[in-house]
Amino acid sequence: MTLPTYGGPDVLTWAEVPDPVAGPGEVLVEIAATAVNRADVMQRQGHYPPPPGAPPYPGLECTGRIVAVGEGVSGWAVGAEVAALLAGGGYAERVAVPAGQLLPVPLGLSLVDAAALPEVTCTVWSNVMMVARLRPGEVFLVHGGGGGIGTMAIQLAARAGARVITTVGSAEKADRARALGADVAIAYRDEDFVERVREETGGRGADVILDNMGAKYLGRNVDALATGGRLVVIGLQGGRAGELDLAQLMGKRASVSATSLRPRPVEEKAEIVAAVRANVWPAVEAGEVTAVVDRVLPLADAAEAHRAMEAGEQIGKIVLAV
Repeated sequence: MTLPTYGGPDVLTWAEVPDPVAGPGEVLVEIAATAVNRADVMQRQGHYPPPPGAPPYPGLECTGRIVAVGEGVSGWAVGAEVAALLAGGGYAERVAVPAGQLLPVPLGLSLVDAAALPEVTCTVWSNVMMVARLRPGEVFLVHGGGGGIGTMAIQLAARAGARVITTVGSAEKADRARALGADVAIAYRDEDFVERVREETGGRGADVILDNMGAKYLGRNVDALATGGRLVVIGLQGGRAGELDLAQLMGKRASVSATSLRPRPVEEKAEIVAAVRANVWPAVEAGEVTAVVDRVLPLADAAEAHRAMEAGEQIGKIVLAV
C-alpha cells in the first residue's frame, strides 16, 4: 500500500513497487499478515514520516516466511515462519527486516493472529517494564484499555502482579478490559479519571501511568500520580505541547518519560525484541497472554481498517491478511 499523497483513508493505494532485497544482517520476509497501528494513521495523514532508510509504506509489524537470508545472519533460515517488528513496509507482500527484530511465531498461534503481537508487546514491555519498571503490588493506569496497546498492557501488568486501572470509551470495552485482568475500568466520557484513581487507591494515586494522549492529559496524569510515580507518554493523540507543573512533580518525586519505538536504532530494537521473546513469548505460548484481534480484513481493504480505527470501533487489533 503506497501513499501517493497524504489525507484520508482513501489515499492508500495498492501499487506495484520494486521488491526489497535483504542486505547484510537482514532477512527477506514474504508477508502473510500485518496489523494496523495508530502510527499508520498518522503517517497517512502526513504527521509521522518513516525514519531514514525505512520503507516509505505503512506497517510496523508483520508475520510471514523467510524467503532469503542476507550476509552475516545466523539463527534464521529460509522457510522459517516469523513475526517481525518493522520500521515500515508491512502493508506489502515482502519486506526486508533486520534479523534482530525477528521473533518465532508463538506455538499455537496462526500467522494471522500472531501479526497482532510484535508492535504492542514491544511497546508495552519496553515502556512499562524497561522504562517505568513496574513492580508487583503497584498500581498501574493505562489509557485506552480497549485498543491494541491497552489490551496488551492490561494483560502484562496484571501478570506482573500490579493492580490495573484503565480508561475506556464504552461498556463493552470495560467488560473486555476486566476480562483481560483490569481491576477497575473508568468510563472517561462520564467520569474524571483523576478522582476515580484517587478513590480507588485511598488518595495515593497510580505508581505507573502509560499514556497515549500527550498534552491533553499531561497535567491530569501528574495529578493522578502517586509519590514516586512514573508517567510514560507514548502517543500524541491529544496534542504535543502541554504545561507541566514542575513543583508538583518535584513534590511527588515523580518522573515523566516520553518515548517512541519506530525511530530507535536497530541495536535498541534488537534488545527490546530479545526481552519480549524471553519474557512475553512464553506467556503467550502458555495461554496466559492473548493476541486480541478485533477483525481480519484483506490488505486491499486497508482504508476500511483505517476508518474503523479512527472511529474507535475496534477492541484490540485490526489485522490485514495479505
